[in-house]
Amino acid sequence: MMDPLVLLAFVPAALALNLTPGADMMFCLGLGLRAGPRAAAAASAGIAAGGIVHVTLAGLGLGAAVAAMPWLFDAIRWVGVAYLLWLALGALRRPAMRAANPLAMPARRAFRDGLIVNLLNPKVILFVLAFVPQFVDPAGGAILGQFLIFGLILAFGGLVINTAVGVFAGGLGRRLAGSARFTRGLGYASALIFAGLAARLALLQRS
Repeated sequence: MMDPLVLLAFVPAALALNLTPGADMMFCLGLGLRAGPRAAAAASAGIAAGGIVHVTLAGLGLGAAVAAMPWLFDAIRWVGVAYLLWLALGALRRPAMRAANPLAMPARRAFRDGLIVNLLNPKVILFVLAFVPQFVDPAGGAILGQFLIFGLILAFGGLVINTAVGVFAGGLGRRLAGSARFTRGLGYASALIFAGLAARLALLQRS
């Protein structure tokens, strides 16, 4: 049985982390502007699912392998950079939005993009290894179970906050979609966000 006091200490810490603007939030913001609230919510769900995968890997000890092998970290990182740049290029190639329909993107595809972007960020699993074990009780048994509980809390908070950001951005994009100049600028802005995330990931240091 997990100590309720530990959970009470973890929840505000997790909420503070969820509220801190980062790559996941910016990804949902960019996708919300480009594809609307529904796609942003699906992408947020994909990011949350990716977070659970990272926490599970950390609980199984596989995160230590990423931390110990620079080549594995770099391999994942550069695949993530390439994927984000591909998304940026796709944003530039999209046609201008119509007033009533920002950009048709199936929820399944948005979920997939969010999942892949999260999984291809090796910094996430290293962060999980640095943060979550502070609240894990080695004497409490079921280490993986404790990791999963904390991971679910982190994922749920991120899901709510990133969805709210993406939905707000999507609503704004829909209201302004009648302007051809705005829709062109929106493609450039989305591409800039994705390219910026790629640059941030490319410059990431393992430390």
